[in-house]
Amino acid sequence: MAIDTASVPAVGPASPGSPSTARRSSWAGVVSLMIGVFALVTSEFLPASLLSPIASGLNVSEGTAGQAVTATALVGMIAGPTVGMLFPRLDRRTLLVGLALLAAFSNLLVAVAPSFWLLVVARLLLGVAIAGFWSMALAVSAQLVASQHLGRAMMIVNTGVSVATVVAVPLGAYLGSLWGWRTVFLLVAAVSVLSAIVQIICLPKVAAAAVSGPRTLLETLRSPVMIIGLAGIALLAGGHFASFTYIRLGAADIPGLDAGGLAIILAAYGVGGFFGNLAAGILADRRLRFALVAMPVTIGVAVTVFALLPNVVPLAFAAVAVWGFAFGGVPTLVQTWAARVEPDRMEAAGGLVVASFQMAIALGAAAGGLLVDGAGVTDAFLAGGVAAVLGGVLLGLARKRTSTRGAAANETPVTDARATDALAAGD
Repeated sequence: MAIDTASVPAVGPASPGSPSTARRSSWAGVVSLMIGVFALVTSEFLPASLLSPIASGLNVSEGTAGQAVTATALVGMIAGPTVGMLFPRLDRRTLLVGLALLAAFSNLLVAVAPSFWLLVVARLLLGVAIAGFWSMALAVSAQLVASQHLGRAMMIVNTGVSVATVVAVPLGAYLGSLWGWRTVFLLVAAVSVLSAIVQIICLPKVAAAAVSGPRTLLETLRSPVMIIGLAGIALLAGGHFASFTYIRLGAADIPGLDAGGLAIILAAYGVGGFFGNLAAGILADRRLRFALVAMPVTIGVAVTVFALLPNVVPLAFAAVAVWGFAFGGVPTLVQTWAARVEPDRMEAAGGLVVASFQMAIALGAAAGGLLVDGAGVTDAFLAGGVAAVLGGVLLGLARKRTSTRGAAANETPVTDARATDALAAGD
């Protein structure tokens, strides 16, 4: 049933120290963000599953075609923290819809691109759309639900990532073999348009943050807590991508593994990631500090087991599933952490988290490649696991100590004020 957004009052910017300013929760709006994320993540990783036909169709090598993914990540590093600053007064629903339509245009441009360089331009546009959407998703979600449910809201939003990983990308590869890679990008463009329509229907108007702009971004970046946390995120995500990018090479040491077995391994990782995100939604609201350390440590252990014991086939498969479970919860946890650390500057904090992740994707994969070539796959995996654990330790240290309110925002039971806010929001 369509939701009449005209009857939903515009959600204003968060006031300092206020757990939530939403008059009532808009879970339909949160679900619309999930659909948008699903479309964007599917768009981002499609080239990985269609690399060979894209390279053949544009007369470039597969290595060259793979740079389309790198280009998307690199522009995301810049776009994440800056999109909100470029539109400081624009209603955030309008901005999110615009970014979804930009993703649709990017996919359409890829589908008709006669040359590789036009495809790269299209992917740069996609990088802006993805980074901008992600940076806004945290602040918008915080205004749609009561603060004690923010972790749950981010879990729903990030379910779009899990579904895209488990279903959409493999399905894209299959449909590409039937209809061609250009048709697949046309279909994803249509999904992006559909996500924009759902956001128009389900999202209430969301006012821009009261404090935004370059000065706010710099103030957020100067925070010691934020610096430590961003370094932790970069190590954690970088360690993951330094290993996961080369999981196919690591799996080559599993006795008797064929193409079907590799598909099962990837499916186990994806299913694990889906359930890890669900678990993170609960932990983020109740045991955030614990989860910020436990999940990265679990990644490190799982990666190490997979690297050192590939000949023990059941253990190797289990390690990949646990790896997926642990990393699947990371986006929800770090986004909730950013909201707790910078409750009055969520747009800036969300943008910096996105930039850190995008940097980790690019640099982590590159560092892993150097280690694979120079030292071998096992050493690359071990280094990635150590980096993930160190990232978790830094995130565990990155919490406010300056005031009672700051400590409470990081992790406390629900207070009377928050309970009142939950009642006012209709939860």
